[in-house]
Amino acid sequence: MGNESNGRVLRCGGGSAVHAAQGNRTAVSSSFCFLLFFYNARVKTWDVLIVGGGIIGLSLSIELRKRGATVLIVERGEPGREASHAAGGMLVDCPLETHAAMLPLAAASAGIYPEFAYELEVESGMKVDLRDQGAIVFPPAGHAREWERALAEHAVQAAKVAQLEPGMADANRPAFVLKERSVDPRALTAAAVKAAKNRGVDFSSGNEVTSVTIADGCAAGVATTKNVFRASKVVNCAGAWSGRIGPYAFPTRPVKGQMLCLASPSRELLKHVIRSPEVYLIPRSNGRILAGATVEEAGFDKRTDPATMQCFHHAAIALIPELRNAKILEDWAGLRPGTPDALPILGATSTPGYFVATGHFRDGILLAPITAQVMADVITGKDPAYDLRAFSAARFSHS
Repeated sequence: MGNESNGRVLRCGGGSAVHAAQGNRTAVSSSFCFLLFFYNARVKTWDVLIVGGGIIGLSLSIELRKRGATVLIVERGEPGREASHAAGGMLVDCPLETHAAMLPLAAASAGIYPEFAYELEVESGMKVDLRDQGAIVFPPAGHAREWERALAEHAVQAAKVAQLEPGMADANRPAFVLKERSVDPRALTAAAVKAAKNRGVDFSSGNEVTSVTIADGCAAGVATTKNVFRASKVVNCAGAWSGRIGPYAFPTRPVKGQMLCLASPSRELLKHVIRSPEVYLIPRSNGRILAGATVEEAGFDKRTDPATMQCFHHAAIALIPELRNAKILEDWAGLRPGTPDALPILGATSTPGYFVATGHFRDGILLAPITAQVMADVITGKDPAYDLRAFSAARFSHS
């Protein structure tokens, strides 16, 4: 890649170095030859180095390239294969399911998602399966009136489930239909990787960052388990691993979520996303239906539990009886980046040139496009269109 400093051995000496063999010894005339270890002054540097190649880091890299910055993404594994790969892809924009402080960002991101998805599709030549059939939400038992009052302000009406989804059982339960979208996160991140590469973003995969390097009190790059990279600005987008990168121990933690994937007997069996207290179901255009998901404090354990998968399967069949004929395709678990107050960490740190965009918990897919915009503003010295004070790293004592 030609992007790391290295020592080299240079032999020189006016063109007449003398090597005289004497038995088992080799004498080298110091008058004509010496060893010189030198620093490669032409080491490659970047304007911005992004730690983490999930959808947040990928989206930010594309936005920064649009603004003319050179960008390197350093990813501990394979880009897009952690939380982004495991996500369900519901673009939840509901006031009863979104933290109040995050509502402006969530609404803005949901609004620009069609443009965001279309751009990725055009630049990558890949489909991301953005669906706009909406979501049917069954509120927790005893909370229907509360939901009705809260959602009335948003022109959300009670759903006639039997008309919207004829295959559903127990269609007389209180439910609401929301004008939400969903996307296939695996397709989305794959398209984002290709779009980023097409725009000239550099990648270093399988390379774990251990710390941000500091020079004269400012960020100067990162140190990894393999080498050192130089950049005048560094952004920590490492998700659940963000707190492991010095000099700050951001209070991010992994929150495990398990998921089951079924092959629907018919692609027309389910059109809407379904959210119920028992399970949520997310249809894909290719006939797959995802059933999930747990919220577990299990450290960095990504193992799935057969009993949990069985619960998902039974709950899915209880909602849509025809799913008893569905084939189980796969199951998996992902690690969402959580924070103590369930809000992301966005903005500058107390170290000049070091920024952070992490802790999106269950909303990383939804917030990717707006995070890219506001963080690119902050990094390039512009005032972001939204107030980010509630998400500042300064609210914790670690930065």
